[in-house]
Amino acid sequence: MTSEHVRAGADWLSLREPADAAARSPELVEVLRPDLPTDGLVVHDLGCGTGSMARWLAGRLNGPQRWVLHDRDAELLEQAASTPPAGAVRGAAVTVETRLDDITRLDPGELSGVSLVTASALLDMFTEEELGRFVTICAGAGCPVLVTLSVVGRVELSPADPFDRAVADAFNAHQRRRTNDGRLLGPDAAEAAAAAFRERGREVVVRHSPWRLGPDQSGLAAVWLTGWVEAACEQAPELAEVAGPYAERRLAHVDAGSVSVTVHHLDLLALPRG
Repeated sequence: MTSEHVRAGADWLSLREPADAAARSPELVEVLRPDLPTDGLVVHDLGCGTGSMARWLAGRLNGPQRWVLHDRDAELLEQAASTPPAGAVRGAAVTVETRLDDITRLDPGELSGVSLVTASALLDMFTEEELGRFVTICAGAGCPVLVTLSVVGRVELSPADPFDRAVADAFNAHQRRRTNDGRLLGPDAAEAAAAAFRERGREVVVRHSPWRLGPDQSGLAAVWLTGWVEAACEQAPELAEVAGPYAERRLAHVDAGSVSVTVHHLDLLALPRG
């Protein structure tokens, strides 16, 4: 299991959905509200996965909504369509349609007439060039853009273990690894996106949105920890000899409910007010 597989699988996305919902910033929704039309919304969710962003956000917005869900994974789109949001504030209707496409090659015309662009847990998988295209297309739509749960490279396990830092450093390097399309931005992506939106005249508001995983989230914590360690070893194979006993020790702590995990993220809102 690499970190990419952990992120992409439907089971993983379903497992993390409650933690994502608890972490996202409702304050940014309140900041966003004055910039939305009151007679119906058209929302495009880029890289939607199983549709968790729509299920979290639709019920916090007023009026009828049409959500357009974009992803390049047909299985995830099918699941997103089968579990749509229950409705908007005061029971207003929410409809969902799906589009199978690669958002890194999205035609700007796809966002014509949109009221809001959203994305979640996405930016760290971009290269610098891909992020530039994403920001240009979103800013060109002339509407607010809400991007949640961008990792920032900070993880805290309590109580600490002497090997935590080595794993965290190797994992962050893995997130910045070079691919066929270029070097991934990883934990640098949120800051780069904020700067890029500001350069295009947008007002940018950010809020912290950490996962806080305690004993009640032991299943998620165990899967996350396994992927975290394996990605670190993929990046730095010299860690493998020590990483095995470390993972066993940490997973035992998770199973016993004796360790808490905090994974830090940022939520970003770009407004066409600047």
